[in-house]
Amino acid sequence: MPQLYFLCTGNSCRSQMAEGFARHLAPKGWQIASAGIERHGLNPLAVQVMAERGIDISHQQSKCIDQEYLRHCDLVVTLCGDARDKCPMTPPSVAKQHWPLRDPAQAIGSDAEVLAVFREVRDEVEKRVEQLVETWG
Repeated sequence: MPQLYFLCTGNSCRSQMAEGFARHLAPKGWQIASAGIERHGLNPLAVQVMAERGIDISHQQSKCIDQEYLRHCDLVVTLCGDARDKCPMTPPSVAKQHWPLRDPAQAIGSDAEVLAVFREVRDEVEKRVEQLVETWG
């Protein structure tokens, strides 16, 4: 069964959403994790917009990259340029994908405008994870 690793800068939004969708959509037995170059804590707006899709990520925690998991996973997906550029080296057997997604935590505006950005990013993450599961399934 595939081992997937979603990486982002702070493991607070995009990678957490990707992990949540992958756990929800992937066949049983897949190993799915997310991490960050740094640990920024789980963003409550990410939890909120995922709950709107019926997926509870409130139990997930922000983590830093686990070097051992990184060396043994099948696929690393980076969700921002920072993670792509700073991701430690992986063995040639580890496949890589890059999804350059907007950071919703950097959104500015009214509460409604910021929430709209979180929803937009969530929807894009959902589409990409669906495609990933189809490809790797």
